[in-house]
Amino acid sequence: MSALSGVIVADFSRVLAGPLAAMTLGDLGANVIKVEPPDGDETRSWLPPVDAEGRSTYFQTANRNKRSLTLDLKTEEDRKLAFELVMRADVLIENFRPGTMARFGLDWESVHAAHPSLVYCSITGFGEGPGATMPGYDPLIQALSGMMSITGPPDGEASKVGVALVDVIAGLNASTGILAALHDRKTLGSGQRVEINLLSTALAALANQSSTWLNTGESPTRMGNVHPSIEPFSTFATATGPIMICAGNDRQFRQLAVTIGAPGLADDPRFGSNLDRVGNRDALREELERRLGLDSVEYWAEALKDAGVPAGAVNDIGGGFAMAESLGLVPVTEIDGARTTSTPIRLSASPPEKRLAPPALDGHGDEIRAWLRAPRED
Repeated sequence: MSALSGVIVADFSRVLAGPLAAMTLGDLGANVIKVEPPDGDETRSWLPPVDAEGRSTYFQTANRNKRSLTLDLKTEEDRKLAFELVMRADVLIENFRPGTMARFGLDWESVHAAHPSLVYCSITGFGEGPGATMPGYDPLIQALSGMMSITGPPDGEASKVGVALVDVIAGLNASTGILAALHDRKTLGSGQRVEINLLSTALAALANQSSTWLNTGESPTRMGNVHPSIEPFSTFATATGPIMICAGNDRQFRQLAVTIGAPGLADDPRFGSNLDRVGNRDALREELERRLGLDSVEYWAEALKDAGVPAGAVNDIGGGFAMAESLGLVPVTEIDGARTTSTPIRLSASPPEKRLAPPALDGHGDEIRAWLRAPRED
């Protein structure tokens, strides 16, 4: 039996953060019903790219292990069905602008009064205060939070991360909060509201960079691939391309120096400690690249791995999947011809399941509507 068998999730969310949270619960065994408007989740029409069947690959990102039900919440009949679904659910997830769910009679206050045990998760861009009307798009959050200001080369333009990272992390935060609320329901005897906003998510995700500003008053700046506090911890040029080297302590640095044929670097007073290496990083880079440039990235990656120094080539995404497969990590889940990235969660006693491919629009609508119209079981 899966960890969340018997848990019913009403997923009213769309695009990425909410759907990712719901899919995580579905992977763990929950019965997830994805409620979509008649024209579907926006990501169904985000094309290209498409798979071999012409389906949006973006939609497939976050909608495995769900059943699809279309409801037009502007109609009274479908609002009644939506309310009935919520009354039967353990979890509701929504990421509309604040106030939208209230127009449908599905706001926290209304449904909590009728169904006290429901866990209700809301994901917004900027919370429900003065920022309630602001649209919460991931690139905008990356810009406003400061994330873009530390991403990119020091002499270039500020850049967004190459994936909607804030949405992804918000989805993980939401699933964590929902699981905590489901656990706490056993003690409280009732559900509670889980609130996630993208701006707070981004600020928390800045981690050590946020801590720098909080404790020094100085905003970090773009440093490219260089780490602000560790050296060598960056990409370096070889004869055939860049290699990422992450020598996080003195032992690893000494092994790096020996492996590239320059053991004296570890005894050079300019590089004796991490603090010294950070202070003299330009000189250290020159010394390292002089030797790394004598051979290929493939050679150095293997040699450094054998020496216990964390290092590797800068793969493309295909290379990343190939590496995971070579290590026996099973990174791909395929269901009914749909290929999705496997959940990284592993549980020894109640492992995640692969039950349902990302659904066709309203692909399960008839069976779900029949269930909702039948008498509710106590």
